[in-house]
Amino acid sequence: MTFNPPFLPQEIIRIKRDGGVLTAAQLKNFVAGVTDGTISQGQIGAFNMAVYLRGMTVDERVAFTLAMRDSGDVCDWSNSGLEAATIIDKHSTGGVGDEKASLIIVPLVAACGIHMPMISARGLGHTGGEIDLLEAIDGYDIAPPLESFVAAVRKIGCALIGPTPRLAPADAAIFKVRDVTATVESIPLITGSVMAKKLAAGPHGLVMTVNFGRGAFMQTREQAEDLAHSMLGVATGAGVPTVILLGHMDDVVGHAIGSRPQLREVAAFLRGERREARLQEIVMSVAAEVLVLGGIAGSLEQARALAQQTLDDGGAAAKFSQLVAEFGGPHDLLQRIDSIFPSLPIARPVLSNHDGYVHSLDARQIGMAMVGLGAGRRTPEQKIDHDVGLSRMAHIGDRMERGTPLCILHTRDEDSFRIAADAILSAITIAPGEVPPSPVFAARITNR
Repeated sequence: MTFNPPFLPQEIIRIKRDGGVLTAAQLKNFVAGVTDGTISQGQIGAFNMAVYLRGMTVDERVAFTLAMRDSGDVCDWSNSGLEAATIIDKHSTGGVGDEKASLIIVPLVAACGIHMPMISARGLGHTGGEIDLLEAIDGYDIAPPLESFVAAVRKIGCALIGPTPRLAPADAAIFKVRDVTATVESIPLITGSVMAKKLAAGPHGLVMTVNFGRGAFMQTREQAEDLAHSMLGVATGAGVPTVILLGHMDDVVGHAIGSRPQLREVAAFLRGERREARLQEIVMSVAAEVLVLGGIAGSLEQARALAQQTLDDGGAAAKFSQLVAEFGGPHDLLQRIDSIFPSLPIARPVLSNHDGYVHSLDARQIGMAMVGLGAGRRTPEQKIDHDVGLSRMAHIGDRMERGTPLCILHTRDEDSFRIAADAILSAITIAPGEVPPSPVFAARITNR
């Protein structure tokens, strides 16, 4: 007679604490206990710390991620009538100003024939999140029923929403404890958190950017490569073709930071009025990878040409308007964005003190200055002020003259302007001699 010992969470914690390897069954049981509430926050915290200190093997990471994916609903597109190969998702690990790229890429690739079911998140620390931008659009439902999410992908080719209680619910419980137990930086836990939500959307393929530098969470290329290979290992274990681009994030992406300043930039980009070079390269590179992975284009060169044409002929802008309207926002946001979003009492430039070129820019310091204005959160419960931020940001390599604008700050009072302006001035180094703009991507890795 076979003896089956009872499941004890403390045994799972002990095994990992002592450097052991957990089985798929043990990880599944632990995640199930997190989901149904039979495992305490103290036990989750102990498990997180054990993983932070001891790590996980590739097999453990795959099993842990799949268990979290399966803790809730998983989108099943088999009877949707959609061609499986066209169901592609994207993800970015973030950077200062990077979140706006998704609001361009998602409708762009959908206008080209891709079906993109994207579940995103709010910002953390000095970086923002796509959901912060969407929450700034009056009426936009960031947490619709799962059925509405699926219906939107079938109807208009894309959906962009936040986490819901029915998709990977175990991740929310584990992440909440990570945030207060100094285990946020654990690569196995980051991998599980990101990939569980991505896989719950049921994509046929994934395109991801993993970023490093002062504007990102991963400060070094080595850290970014570790995370990229970790996520690629899980994608391979789950049978999902994946492409990952390593991105430099020492500079700010685009011209704006803050929810509504970035939405204005998205509108200008889609209308073809103003397209900052780094943002353009991110959009085109990611869109091209998505279109090739989804079988819409045969090569990256063909894909970039199709994406550029779809931007220029207004197809991406029309799809963006469909997306916003589908989830309850104003159908004419692109046409009336300046009248829909109110102006702040102060919208004034921060002026350069020197002649020369921008040699360096501390994107993290600038991001934190925007958090100080209220454009980000000091605590998870804090509400964002969607109107504050900056626009027309200078970039590494730009020629400056004394008295010319480094950016325009949007604030509610003079004290806030002064504090943020001082932080921006100290974050930017201007010196003689031309310097090249910082590169956008450093490497490409894939399991295809």
